[in-house]
Amino acid sequence: MNRFTVRVSRGIARVTDAVLGPYQTAIVRIGFAATWLLFLLRELPHRQELYGPAGPWSWDLAQQLIANNHAFTVLMWSDSQVWFETVYALAMLSSALLLVGWRTRTMSVLFMVGVLSLQNRSVFMGDGGDNVIHLMAIYLVFTRCGQVWSLDERRARRAAAARARGEVPRPDRVGPVLWIVIALVLAPATGAGWIAGAWLAVFWGLWAVQGLWWYVGRRAPHGEPRILLDVVANLVHSAALLVIMAEACLIYSTAGWYKIQGSRWQDGTAVYYPLHIDYFSPWPALSDLLSAHGVIVLLVTYGTVAAQVAFPFTLFNRRVKNVLLAIMMTEHAVIAVVLGLPFFSLAMIAADAVFLPTPLLRRLGGWAARARGRLARSGARLPLPGPRGPRPPAEEPADQPQASPAV
Repeated sequence: MNRFTVRVSRGIARVTDAVLGPYQTAIVRIGFAATWLLFLLRELPHRQELYGPAGPWSWDLAQQLIANNHAFTVLMWSDSQVWFETVYALAMLSSALLLVGWRTRTMSVLFMVGVLSLQNRSVFMGDGGDNVIHLMAIYLVFTRCGQVWSLDERRARRAAAARARGEVPRPDRVGPVLWIVIALVLAPATGAGWIAGAWLAVFWGLWAVQGLWWYVGRRAPHGEPRILLDVVANLVHSAALLVIMAEACLIYSTAGWYKIQGSRWQDGTAVYYPLHIDYFSPWPALSDLLSAHGVIVLLVTYGTVAAQVAFPFTLFNRRVKNVLLAIMMTEHAVIAVVLGLPFFSLAMIAADAVFLPTPLLRRLGGWAARARGRLARSGARLPLPGPRGPRPPAEEPADQPQASPAV
């Protein structure tokens, strides 16, 4: 067996035997779920004007547009106010549950439904960050993004610990209930013709796969059918992860090459003009301060183009990639503050996070776990108020071990 064959065999084994980039997909999941949730919370008082049936882009206009572009949105199922409020609330709930990693397979689908339903209802609302969330919400459905930093991972760890002790883990009752509830929604929607074409195959296919996964896990958790399902899931996950990385590179490369063709980017003055638009100047004094220095405007203009064009090529060198990645994340943070585009910047930072190195993400996870442990211990030691005022906590013996941090 030659060296090329050995490398191919090792590559195939690596893709099929384990989940690639579990920390990267987890941080992408957390980033986009948090971005969309914060956006929905911020726009909660303005939700009627943005996506409601009485907004400027009326329900009839949206229905005419969707009849032509065949976009998916459950808000077209009814024009009632109750239905709109229900969809908006479910969009926030699915974002929060996906953020913490509760039933990520189901929540990723509901997250996608919420994003597509609201954005396709009023396509003229939002900015470039909405387009990124739109795409990533679809890609996340096909990833195994709950392997780490999730409630699913904690539940799986507890089940494994119970088997190691010779105990039988508690059966999963929440999963079948969710599966039945989703079927009760899909069946009438399909019968009414609200879901058709490719989306019909997608939703019923995902529903069937979820049921098959639960059945195999219940009947043969360590048999060949479960191994086969894991291999297929790992392959799909790896393909989706590759698409996410390619999408991020495509966004930067196309943006950079389009900027090169603009005369204002060529003469180094393009950054000056957005700083003097009222809509993009939440801090006028700061915008004036930055635009008053021609050298800074020139360097930022040329640096932005160079970074965006060069980013896909830096992936071949890990150190250069990490340096440029830090620069671009910093640039997005500056855009969030200076131009008043927080959700666009958060979406781009979440997309960039797929390229973060695993040791850094593990270190961040360790810091978060230690901070959570300290908060749990300090909360457990708070005195409880009694009828005669606060009672001081009892001192523990010196040789008694401290409680471990809550998971």
